[in-house]
Amino acid sequence: MGKESVQKINKPRAIRRLVIWYKKNSAVTSIVDTAASSAVTASNVAGNVVSSAGSVVSTASNVASNVAGNVVSSAESVVNTASSVVSNASSIAKNTLQPLVFDPLKRLQNNDNILDRVEESQSKRIWIAVDGMGGDYAPGPILEGCLEAISRFPINIKFVGKIEAVKDAAEKTGLTELLENEIDNNRFELIDSGEPIGMNEEATAVRKKKNASINVAMDLVRNNKAEAVYSAGNSGAMMASAIFRIGRLKGIDRPAIGALFPTRDQTRPVLVLDVGANTDCKPSYLHQFALLGNIYAKDVLQVKKPRIGLLNIGEEECKGNDLSLKTFELLSSEKSFDFGGNCEGRDVLSGNFDVVVCDGFTGNILLKFLESVGGVLLDILRSELPRGRRGKVGSAFLKSNLLRIKKRLDHAEHGGALLLGVNGICVIGHGSSKSLSVVSALRLAHSAVNHGVMENLNQLQKLQVLNS
Repeated sequence: MGKESVQKINKPRAIRRLVIWYKKNSAVTSIVDTAASSAVTASNVAGNVVSSAGSVVSTASNVASNVAGNVVSSAESVVNTASSVVSNASSIAKNTLQPLVFDPLKRLQNNDNILDRVEESQSKRIWIAVDGMGGDYAPGPILEGCLEAISRFPINIKFVGKIEAVKDAAEKTGLTELLENEIDNNRFELIDSGEPIGMNEEATAVRKKKNASINVAMDLVRNNKAEAVYSAGNSGAMMASAIFRIGRLKGIDRPAIGALFPTRDQTRPVLVLDVGANTDCKPSYLHQFALLGNIYAKDVLQVKKPRIGLLNIGEEECKGNDLSLKTFELLSSEKSFDFGGNCEGRDVLSGNFDVVVCDGFTGNILLKFLESVGGVLLDILRSELPRGRRGKVGSAFLKSNLLRIKKRLDHAEHGGALLLGVNGICVIGHGSSKSLSVVSALRLAHSAVNHGVMENLNQLQKLQVLNS
């Protein structure tokens, strides 16, 4: 797929998102318009985004009616303070327009850079098998996310599920026409399956329900009809299906689920594994997790020399339980990666480590805790804002910042976790995944395939430690 065709598909979409963003924040932009009427600087910075500031405020009564209708409940109070607003126009314009205008434009510019990297590194579309029946809300949101991802990344989708249920979901969500168009364009394929494996079923159900959607999707990878598989369904069932259908990598005793966590450095997430595949671990398992994570960080996260940490209750090597002490010895003696020592809980998001290893029990608790942080933090901030008119104005000014904070902490932005240690690219989504999570997960799957993760993971079997 050429560079020009990718830009035609993605840039208009990004611009539309930017326009929609400003419409949703009309309350904030109306304040900027009022201030900008007496500040030439404001109109110059706003450009095409803030339209004709001079026509917005022609009289003091217009200031009262416009601002009152959008921000405060008392037109009289706005008129009384109009002179002070005008006198501080330059500072308001600067403080308000900078986050509102340049941050979204910066994100748009970053998206373009991502597109450029995709165009340079990937010349053909890859096929990804999707378990369309896996997840709490399947198949509707899963289908919606897949169709969105097709337009954003160079991927094709083999959507596995009960065809009638998929078509009904497409009709209810208004996606029928788009679905048919993508099928006609040979970028989307519907593949029929049997009854799905429920979220509460045992992982061994994959042996009984041979035609379950996750099994059919996994077979597509095994038979080289797809280069990756994604499922938001039962994670235990997906792991079992992956082991039974495509097998483990030679020398790996237990596959691990690796999840990306945000850190202080927005450009450098940390990979934590295992986050749920193995609740009971041996030191050798954690050693293997470190080897797997090291390769993933190099290939996908593009870290030249990943720093590996062992999650523990203290930095000292004498701290921890028996599992931690024995694992520390193994990791300390490993020469194939950079072991940075123990990582305390407060250090996970510090950015000091690129990979953090732990048993699946601890990792899953850490993952679920992090998922709640974003929502709780926003609730606390909202409750601390002043009440009344001051609170409304303050909330309007802070809204974009709060949304960016939530986005950085939102698990939907990462979409899924990679199942490392099996002989194929497998991405596990959250059970409550909706369209945004699906798009993010498919981006992760594409990135793993594009960076040749499997080729390097297969080199692990040559290590002396895995053959001893």
